[in-house]
Amino acid sequence: MTALMIQGAGSNVGKSMLVAGLCRAARRRGLSVAPFKPQNMSNNAAVTTDGGEIGRAQALQALACGLEPMVDMNPILLKPESDVGAQVIVQGRRLTTTKARDYAAIKPQLMGAVLESFSRLRAAHDLVIVEGAGSPAEVNLRAGDIANMGFARAAGVPVVLAGDIDRGGVIAQIVGTQTVIDPEDATMIEGFLINKFRGDVSLFEDGYAMIEARTGWRGFGVLPWFAQAHLLPAEDALDLTRAPRGSGLKVACLALSRIANFDDLDPLAAEPGIDLVMVGPGQPIPGDAHLVILPGTKSTRGDLAFLREQGWDIDLVAHYRRGGHVLGICGGYQMLGRSVADPEGIEGAPGVTEGLGLLDVETVMSSDKRLTRVTAEHAGTGLSVEGYEIHIGRTEGPDRARPFARIDGIDEGAISGCGRVTGSYLHGLFGADEFRAAWLGGLGVKASGQSHAGRIEATLDALADHMEAHLDVDGLLALAR
Repeated sequence: MTALMIQGAGSNVGKSMLVAGLCRAARRRGLSVAPFKPQNMSNNAAVTTDGGEIGRAQALQALACGLEPMVDMNPILLKPESDVGAQVIVQGRRLTTTKARDYAAIKPQLMGAVLESFSRLRAAHDLVIVEGAGSPAEVNLRAGDIANMGFARAAGVPVVLAGDIDRGGVIAQIVGTQTVIDPEDATMIEGFLINKFRGDVSLFEDGYAMIEARTGWRGFGVLPWFAQAHLLPAEDALDLTRAPRGSGLKVACLALSRIANFDDLDPLAAEPGIDLVMVGPGQPIPGDAHLVILPGTKSTRGDLAFLREQGWDIDLVAHYRRGGHVLGICGGYQMLGRSVADPEGIEGAPGVTEGLGLLDVETVMSSDKRLTRVTAEHAGTGLSVEGYEIHIGRTEGPDRARPFARIDGIDEGAISGCGRVTGSYLHGLFGADEFRAAWLGGLGVKASGQSHAGRIEATLDALADHMEAHLDVDGLLALAR
């Protein structure tokens, strides 16, 4: 037993969740197990113990394995900066920024790093569970592939194909995948499973049998919809849509076009006394919001322009004049200042962009990226805040005299003179239960007292239980070689 790969018959079929559940199930069998994703595309990143960054999904999967996240778990991370270009992170460090059409030319050079990271994980653990990216059915991308069948064949890892029945057409998804992929790629696929089923599973028995008959692949079960999935950190910004509760203190978060590290919001969203709403493009900031959050972004100057296109700058001024509170995290913190300068053209054309002016600070971008986990002391309460920093740029100005926190005695963040506008580079700050309770108390909200980390652990256990009940987990793990 060394490795097994879960690939998808399409994007967003639930591969990340399936891998997390299998990791937890394998760990409960006493195996030393690690997650691996050769290539990921996400702006929701995690800082690793070895000082790099990987996709948030692999950090969650590491937690399911009882491990600290490491860069080898996701050696290639693509962080979109525009509709046509992305930053390329290799083994935790930025290599370059490239356009999508040019990335294909450098992909073959990255296979060495992918196989190197995979080899280290395989040598250190009983089992590595691998997550594919997108779908192997995207055969136009097969040349130079490092994410799906290109990796599976290079590393000799067997594949199970997952289909998403919730979006419809799952028979065509799976049978069609076998039809269009290279026959030698198809030999790597040992079987399939169906994910996200709602309703009476027996109604799909004929369809399930048809897939087995048409493909000759073994079926490993039909997994019903996992209702607690929303309690786990999401990686895809498409998963951010949430229905307002309609009660509780209203907190509005701006859904920026390059929103990043948005799992900062999860601990707040889980609080019964908070009604967290995502404000999408073309929507006004709710007039009854008590707090507006500007989250992290992969492109501060680009999202400042996007914010103004939506008219949110006008809404923010009105919100502030009504006595509302504003919190900016990382890129959102930079936006709240008087200006954002990018003299080296790191995020685009060199230049200076006027900020929102709600904090008396200025930011200058630089090529040095700060990647570190931190334990901070909240300046207002003295409580400990566990978090991480992942940003470029340095922010200075008079409002820094009122810091949000202190890290090793050094001031971090800024607070306006009125006390209602706060900026901080700390991601994950609301995951600290005691601090979250105190901070919410300052807004007049009584916290639930629930442990955020405990909630995630319990949800991972529930996910593993769910998969054990509906899938042939022993059969899946037995495929590994």
